[in-house]
Amino acid sequence: MRFRHPDGSTVHLAYCTNVHPAETLDGVLAQLRDHCEPVRRRLGRDRLGIGLWLAKDAAHALVSDPSALRGLRTELDRRGLEVVTLNGFPYEGFGAEEVKYRVYKPDWADPERLDHTTALARVLAGLLPDDVSQGSISTLPLAWRTAYDDARAETARTALLTLAERLDALQELTGRDIRIGLEPEPGCTVETTADAIVPLTAIGHDRVGICVDTCHLATSFEDPHTALDALTAARVPVVKSQLSAALHAEHPHLPEVREALADFDEPRFLHQTRTATSVGLRGTDDLGEALKGDALPDASPWRAHFHVPLHAAPAAPLTSTLPVLKAALTRLVGGPHPLTHHLEVETYTWQALPADLRPRARSQLADGIAAELTLARDLLTDLGLKELP
Repeated sequence: MRFRHPDGSTVHLAYCTNVHPAETLDGVLAQLRDHCEPVRRRLGRDRLGIGLWLAKDAAHALVSDPSALRGLRTELDRRGLEVVTLNGFPYEGFGAEEVKYRVYKPDWADPERLDHTTALARVLAGLLPDDVSQGSISTLPLAWRTAYDDARAETARTALLTLAERLDALQELTGRDIRIGLEPEPGCTVETTADAIVPLTAIGHDRVGICVDTCHLATSFEDPHTALDALTAARVPVVKSQLSAALHAEHPHLPEVREALADFDEPRFLHQTRTATSVGLRGTDDLGEALKGDALPDASPWRAHFHVPLHAAPAAPLTSTLPVLKAALTRLVGGPHPLTHHLEVETYTWQALPADLRPRARSQLADGIAAELTLARDLLTDLGLKELP
């Protein structure tokens, strides 16, 4: 979906296909048929943006076979779909029964991460619509915190500089400007937008910036305006933003609140949980840990890294951090010029929701994704953007 900003520039809105995980190119092609095109039809659109997630094997197949890449581009066009952004965070196995810490491997100190992201950039350059010259890729925020030291930090910095040089060369070759955004996430080396400023300014290359995920922003209790103002002041480019909402519990000390939270403690994904205290942010790596005894102070609200559907907040006594998303979006695209032109709805946890909230058929999932995109569209038009055909 495309929108005209009052300054005349185009803002793209997509939804991320990591909600339909597939490891192979054949799986990706099936996603387009079984999920993405039905969502487009529900929205009554001739064209729908999707943020592709390409696992290692799918990316390798595309980058090593020009005919396969042309075939994917043809299939996108045939189904009324377009791609300006990729989710390059998960490397493989995102559809496994247990993902948890595996999603952070390989990290930016491992050569596989540089090779994979380079492949993604080459693929994206071949998938961009003819009238679009800039693409974006989100990636993990360097590494998970526990296996990161000064030596690995220097290796990661060198890898990102090498990537930036490759992206420069790619633009010279293809005319396509591909940019990478580190995506701050609780528990990682770069947990917050503030954590991103020092490493990104040290890299000092405009092709390497930040991806602002509004669920992660909220989970870390960051104020959107303060965070985005600091990024602007530091000249850190917002390469893209993922529109998502976290799980919010206002009164975590109450037994009924803990019981409701326990329904969201599931075995597949990591749900880092945070609370803001007088001495700073406190947290656990997973929601189950927070619910055990006094692992996390409960005098103040808790927020958990669980991407809940944008249009359907959990039932009381829980809610979502949709107000944080709205505030961030106002700052991102509501001013005289957008801070980013790439927006991506990223609710990948539909099948991890409590059983009574889970879609039971493809049609229900398509309905839900279409409802999320409709909400995002309405927020954008309320900010003065005009939806384009």
